[in-house]
Amino acid sequence: MSSIFDKIDNQSIIDRISILEPDSKPLWGKMSVDQMLKHANETIIVAFGEKDIKVNFISRLLGKMSKKNIFNFGFKKNSPTAKEFIFTAKYDFDQVKTELIKNFGRFTEKPVPITVMDHPFWGRMTYKDWNKLMWKHIDHHLKQFGV
Repeated sequence: MSSIFDKIDNQSIIDRISILEPDSKPLWGKMSVDQMLKHANETIIVAFGEKDIKVNFISRLLGKMSKKNIFNFGFKKNSPTAKEFIFTAKYDFDQVKTELIKNFGRFTEKPVPITVMDHPFWGRMTYKDWNKLMWKHIDHHLKQFGV
């Protein structure tokens, strides 16, 4: 599997993000392209400790139970989204695209800027777990928009 921590692999994702345009349409799902970019960025900054989310006990239990399946096989089309990551407003496309590119690129920094090793939903995380989660999540959404 490719790695978010490898500069070449990371750049391959950034190149795909760069292809997106304000009028890019999803192949499935309800999000517009600007909402997807905002959503993807907000999930990334959780890893850096820059977004705090609160998850109830039941959701945390469900996260731990589904972690292995999601991390190994990825997200299915129209998978449910945690309410903290649903964005329904209109966002400045260039701004959210730039933020996502900048933050995804941060995974290649040394030392790795990930500070959250106990995810509020998924539970205990390793760098390998973060790699799987972030790669599969962004790849899922880029495929959603045909890139």
